[in-house]
Amino acid sequence: MPELLDLSTAAVRVALVVPLRGPAGILGPSAELCAQLAAEEVNAAGGVLGRELVLLPVDGGDAPERVAAEVEALVSVGAVHGVTGWHISTVRQAVTPRIAGRVPYVYTALYEGGERTAGVFLTSETPQAQLLPAMRLLAAERRIKSWHVVGNDYVWPRRTAMAVKRHGIRVTGEHYVPLGTHDFTTVIKKLDRADAVLMLLVGNDAVRFNRAFARAGLDSRCLRLSTLMDENMLLASGPAATHDLHSTAGFFASMVTPESLDFHGRYATRFGPEAPPLGSLGESCYEGVLLLATLIRTARTLDVREIGARAGEVSYEGPRGLLRLHRRHVRQRIYLARASGVEFDVLTTLPSSTEDASNWK
Repeated sequence: MPELLDLSTAAVRVALVVPLRGPAGILGPSAELCAQLAAEEVNAAGGVLGRELVLLPVDGGDAPERVAAEVEALVSVGAVHGVTGWHISTVRQAVTPRIAGRVPYVYTALYEGGERTAGVFLTSETPQAQLLPAMRLLAAERRIKSWHVVGNDYVWPRRTAMAVKRHGIRVTGEHYVPLGTHDFTTVIKKLDRADAVLMLLVGNDAVRFNRAFARAGLDSRCLRLSTLMDENMLLASGPAATHDLHSTAGFFASMVTPESLDFHGRYATRFGPEAPPLGSLGESCYEGVLLLATLIRTARTLDVREIGARAGEVSYEGPRGLLRLHRRHVRQRIYLARASGVEFDVLTTLPSSTEDASNWK
């Protein structure tokens, strides 16, 4: 469809899809500020194609079809020329077919893998690099023989659990709950004999599960591992609910690297001490804006086909270090961390996987 805006003078507008309600709404404030910081820094460096980069927030916590309809409408009238943000996989699956081949879409949430749609680029973690190495390392160190999966009832937790079992890790129980679950009593009763729990819960659902888990005394004998747990969720859980809770991600706020420390300084200087805590999920939105700007700059056009054709040449430096695209997925280091109160202690860097994230299902 021809663009309806005069791009010789107009800003380059990007739909920023982040959750502002629902169980993932706890992540929205940090995600918005990280994306805003990235946009401001892109503009300070000359913008995109010599034009200002402007973010248009879209509530990714609404029903997936409503989110997709809003994003499609923005694209159709030429109001936005790209899409990015952190939102759950069901939202991505609703958005993708509506805008495929029309504008670049940078998805920043960790996900189940397997996304191959042209024009979709992915900055965050997939299970073959993020989850399997962590589970195997913890199993060896802690003599874990089996896992019990507790997840929300949608595509990311279910496909992740299926893939874990397919790769030979023993899963003795699975329990899936609706998004927005408050009462975990039934789930907790299922965990009496669990060696370890793989948590695949979103936002406030994970917070409520952590509290219920600790109240039942399970934290004294049963390890938890989550791939979706950041400092905002730790803070909401409270220090009494995070004992022996582990997480794996490409970024933790406590990482002591030049890139991470510099990012902390810029974030604190821009937004002050009362800003939402930095975490991997919010930081991913900084990555998303940065990658989208780099893709457009490399292609020297907003044409999504040309952007896709040049994507293999793209690399950029951000809080996670120097990153490159491979088959539209960002390759990055993955870390294993353990909660210490409401912060994470990074324990180790996980071994890299040779598998292709685009084939992970």
